[in-house]
Amino acid sequence: MSTQLRDRFFALSAGAASEEEVARYRAEVAATDAEPAATLDGLGVCWHPTARHKQVRFVTAERIPAEVRDLFARPSAAAPYLAAVFVDPCELSFRTFENIVPLDRLFEAVPLDVVPSEPTELAEGVYTFRLRLGDDIRARLTRLDALGLYVPPLNANSRGGERFIFHSALLADALTGAVAKVLPERLEEGFSHVNPVFRCNRFEPGDSNFHRHLDTPYYDAGRGHVSRYTLLVYLTGGSGDPVLDLGEGGTLTDIDAFTCVLFDQRHEHEGAPYLAGRKVFLRTELIYTGTETSHDPGIGALFSKACYLTGESVFAPELARHADAYYNRVAEAHWHGLAPAAGPEPFLHKEFRGVHFVANGYDFWFPKSDTLSLTECAALALLDHFNCKLGDKAFRSMCATEVVEAEDADWIPGFLAARQHEAGKQSGPAVLPFDKALLFPEPEEQEDYTGGACCPFHAGAGEDYVHETREWEVIELYEDAQSFAKAHIMPAPVLMLGEDVLIDPDRFLVQGDTIHVLGKKSLTPVNFAACQSGVEDAPSYINVGPRVGVAHFLVPPITFTDSGDCYHLRFDFFRNSWMIKHEQATVPVPVISYESDDEGWGRWVSAVDSQLTSGLTDGGSRSAPWWMEDFAFDEESTLAEHLMEWADELEYRDGELEEEEETDDEDGDDEEEEEEDEEEA
Repeated sequence: MSTQLRDRFFALSAGAASEEEVARYRAEVAATDAEPAATLDGLGVCWHPTARHKQVRFVTAERIPAEVRDLFARPSAAAPYLAAVFVDPCELSFRTFENIVPLDRLFEAVPLDVVPSEPTELAEGVYTFRLRLGDDIRARLTRLDALGLYVPPLNANSRGGERFIFHSALLADALTGAVAKVLPERLEEGFSHVNPVFRCNRFEPGDSNFHRHLDTPYYDAGRGHVSRYTLLVYLTGGSGDPVLDLGEGGTLTDIDAFTCVLFDQRHEHEGAPYLAGRKVFLRTELIYTGTETSHDPGIGALFSKACYLTGESVFAPELARHADAYYNRVAEAHWHGLAPAAGPEPFLHKEFRGVHFVANGYDFWFPKSDTLSLTECAALALLDHFNCKLGDKAFRSMCATEVVEAEDADWIPGFLAARQHEAGKQSGPAVLPFDKALLFPEPEEQEDYTGGACCPFHAGAGEDYVHETREWEVIELYEDAQSFAKAHIMPAPVLMLGEDVLIDPDRFLVQGDTIHVLGKKSLTPVNFAACQSGVEDAPSYINVGPRVGVAHFLVPPITFTDSGDCYHLRFDFFRNSWMIKHEQATVPVPVISYESDDEGWGRWVSAVDSQLTSGLTDGGSRSAPWWMEDFAFDEESTLAEHLMEWADELEYRDGELEEEEETDDEDGDDEEEEEEDEEEA
């Protein structure tokens, strides 16, 4: 049944089906429920559509666990390394909205010959030129349209056609060399490269226009990169009335295949399908360095709201137009300053387990009460902003939500007070404080066989019997497994046990009007290795206890205002000076089973989330297995010390530590002094 649903999806997507067939298929999908076969990028994935998993995405097949990999379809014969997966759109957050498909393999092992013609300037900041291509790269660019990777865009209301997003450093390098040859002198300064992230767009005659808009500049504060010019590469030729309208930058009515259009991102523009024939083009941009930028908190706040509304539009489609308007205001603000809002803005009133709050993606308002602490407010806002999963459900899908449009936020304190009064006293807190040490009980005292029997048989001869669970080998292995689990659980500010949300109040530090969320900067990469226990059956006593979901947040401080009636929290997640990271994983807590279980240790190893153990390998030279790495987390140390330790470890693992200059042993140090020097180094 599941493979039939999988195969029929792609057959129907080819477009040769009647409306009745499509309706019948959708009804079957709506009646189908299934657990995800794997988790990728925090999203549960299935190999076929279900009532929940309705959105198709494309990933490198090697990322799917080997035991289920063959069940996932390979929809493209031209890119057989890609697999199609189906995800639940309710689980999406701003980090997973877009599916960026890796396509470097498509351009491997062939000469990427790209020779540009002399450019023509159509208007100030607008240029066109043709590409003369070798046969190999021409064939591969033409093949993009036939890969079967198109999906409806998120902003389908404001644009027609279909698109997919892909990454290719090889194609970007080839275009970088071509563009560098034709850039006018005044555009050369600071030019770095062509962005390796491309959007492949397809329009058929009669499709809606891509409505007038500004392209949002790409910006990376860490690298000092910013985009200034959009590059369009037309893979097919055609005519329109016009095909591309750049406003003051002019219009194009006829375009030949492999024509490039380069224009300043200050130009508002609109695209239309060809009057006859398929229109296929790539969109990317030119990246510059050394461009001066300034920080406007208002732009960051508006972009945060746009991302939030995009995710919420899954539940309330009417929010898509507001998100689109916000994105356009953000793009315009980069060049002309932030324009004031026109008309009322949307707010979302939410209720989660008796707690009412209002959010817009940047601001979060909570009613003040004896049963709701500031720490709980911060935890709920984090869960909502990142749409964390509680068990197998996304946080936002567990909230009762209504959209409220208003000119300002003055209404919110009174509104929340009334809603909380109507709800009455909560039956229990929505977020529970929890002592994580309870997950890690001390093992029984170690014993050995000295003076005792070695097994139940010999115990019958009158000797005392020591149970295997108290042998030092079992306890040592148990403590190693505990150390691994502690390293990922103890620093986490928020835990999920099934659908229960637990917080560690000590990981939320309130100073003045600011809430600091403490945690690990990153999960240390570790390596799988074989068990080297000296006792054959010791692993059989280590098994899986509770599975704990952990959420680590690297976020800027959360500011808040206490108005007397409510807490107003503000998350400046998109300000230029911060890199944002959110990691969520499941960590199995080890337990010692009283009865031997040959699969126990293997079950615990298999239960460990692969993202916690994938990454670096050292060719097998490391002497200790991955669960015996130095995972100790000292709760007495400061957060800064933990981050310093993590940074030092990462530098070491990446081989970036500068080697100390070797010096001759002119003083004739004896062997003992040399050993001391080596230890110090």
